[in-house]
Amino acid sequence: MILVAALVLSVGTAVGLTLFALQEKISLFASPSEILSGAIPTGGLLRLGGLVEDGSIIKNGPEVRFRVSDGQSAIAVSYSGLLPDLFREGQGVVTIGRLNPDGTFRAEDVLAKHDENYMPKEVADSLKKTGHWREQK
Repeated sequence: MILVAALVLSVGTAVGLTLFALQEKISLFASPSEILSGAIPTGGLLRLGGLVEDGSIIKNGPEVRFRVSDGQSAIAVSYSGLLPDLFREGQGVVTIGRLNPDGTFRAEDVLAKHDENYMPKEVADSLKKTGHWREQK
């Protein structure tokens, strides 16, 4: 009986430590409207998706600022690093990072769609929900 109790305790501890370690790696997908409405908890890692707003890209050396929009709301994003070759205004994008207390999003990674026939599923679903989906040809 002691052996079984020790085994259960060991397995429980291993599962608990694994979940604790992975907690920082879990990222929720959210559109700008969902984040601004408060529907998404913003304390951890987030994947913010939408379209790069026209006229919003500002490059200052390695620092890039732009706005991600779902057609209803937009969030300012700052990113330091190399952008994907296909990153541009009006294109689908998913950024991975954290929401700052001032409401801006600090991206650690930026992903752009790879061709005109692909849109990340989460971004497409979000745009369809807000009525801003453009049918791909």
